[in-house]
Amino acid sequence: MFSGMLYIFLPLVIGYLIPVGKDSVLTFINTQTSRLVLVILTLMGLSLAGLDNLGQNLNQILTYTATFFISISACNLLALPVIDKIWPTETSQNHRQLPFLKMMMESVKLILVVAGGLIVGLLTGMDLEWVDKASEVILLILLFLIGIQLRNSGMTLRQILLNKKGITIALVIVLTSLPGGIIAATILGIPITHGLAMASGFGWYSLAGILMGDGLGPIFGGAAFLNELLRELIALSLIPLMISRYPSTAIGYAGATAMDFTLPVIQNSGGIRCVPIAIVSGFILSLLVPLLMLFFLSL
Repeated sequence: MFSGMLYIFLPLVIGYLIPVGKDSVLTFINTQTSRLVLVILTLMGLSLAGLDNLGQNLNQILTYTATFFISISACNLLALPVIDKIWPTETSQNHRQLPFLKMMMESVKLILVVAGGLIVGLLTGMDLEWVDKASEVILLILLFLIGIQLRNSGMTLRQILLNKKGITIALVIVLTSLPGGIIAATILGIPITHGLAMASGFGWYSLAGILMGDGLGPIFGGAAFLNELLRELIALSLIPLMISRYPSTAIGYAGATAMDFTLPVIQNSGGIRCVPIAIVSGFILSLLVPLLMLFFLSL
């Protein structure tokens, strides 16, 4: 049962065991990871082009996306404000607006990449039997590079264990997202394990879409990608509005992206005190995405 999980998870572990001391090497790895994400998202679009009854399947993808997004977000937002109430966080009053449109376009670009692969597959009518194998190979390379990134992110075990609020926020996100996934799976009439896997993306849209697509096919892959991407776009909008009164809620809802993509928004809107909390919470969730998702996909 766990052989498939081990096969995919092994490159991540191997990568995590590799320390990298040179900034130039890390920069190269970061660049190649970004490029591989674009490649594999293009392949996801090609996979969608190979589906029978494409219109019906796209409708199913959107239905899955909406159901999981609403269920998981509702569960998260019911619990996160409790942390703000019983454990307040001091934030900065100096609010600076970041170029939201520019950041949003980075996310929109990824949607266009998937759409581009879909259009190419539909217009060319090419044989797409090679897509699944190519996606699998690139996924293994991508997980290896992600493992190196996590190991060399600058977070030590001591720093993580000392930031209790960051750990608490990450724990609340996990414990509320999984019930949200169960609720969505029940509504949609799909296996609970599929719902739990879908709920384990925590905002990491690229990896979630790739892992779900590899494990359950392009419908689940497309739904996972859109679900987590929508979460990030909503987080970018909510953080400046909420962080002064509900900092833990704003940081928690950003999920795994709190340590990278949404971190500048958190820092500029909430101040420097929010940064360690966001980094620890985001790091833990980033580490748990492949662990939990691969585990539930193996059941």
